[in-house]
Amino acid sequence: MKAALNILIFCIVMGTASGALLVGVNTITSAQISKNEELKLKSSVLDVLGVAYTKDNVLTVFKDNAEEIKKGEWTLYQGKDESVAFEFSGPGVWGSIYGLVCINPDHKTIRNIKILHQEETPGLGARIAEKEYLNQFKNKEVMPSLVFMPAGKATANNEVDMITGATYSSKALDKLLNTTIQSRLSLLK
Repeated sequence: MKAALNILIFCIVMGTASGALLVGVNTITSAQISKNEELKLKSSVLDVLGVAYTKDNVLTVFKDNAEEIKKGEWTLYQGKDESVAFEFSGPGVWGSIYGLVCINPDHKTIRNIKILHQEETPGLGARIAEKEYLNQFKNKEVMPSLVFMPAGKATANNEVDMITGATYSSKALDKLLNTTIQSRLSLLK
């Protein structure tokens, strides 16, 4: 009986100490985590807008070159040249895909896309985040929609190549981009 009571007391003390330690660490680090997340988002917005910066001047460059515009529940980022960037997120094959897309001032063509997070199959679907793959989206027309074609078959102004062997990841990105782009561009009208 005494051994069981000692174990119970030990568990209560250790649980309380561990919980207090976790709360303390969270309190100490939460402000830095928020700042890092803000810097990551703002530097990524500058990346898709095509604005140069250094890690030391991200906030200043962002303030001088981008404006946050709230449209209902959505945030759009407008560049000095009237280009517009916005976040997209949704399901991929194995998890979520999250990124940013920038539409040129004509509101018809893509300037840049950047994938910030994806959980697709390494070496296959994960190629959606590679710069070489994303470069093919530059200057592609989004009206009436982007069309994902089998690899090597994209020829029209609104067509991009799918990733060979990652059809489902490509289709997920297709649906995600087209849905998001059309809904955000409708907010600008």
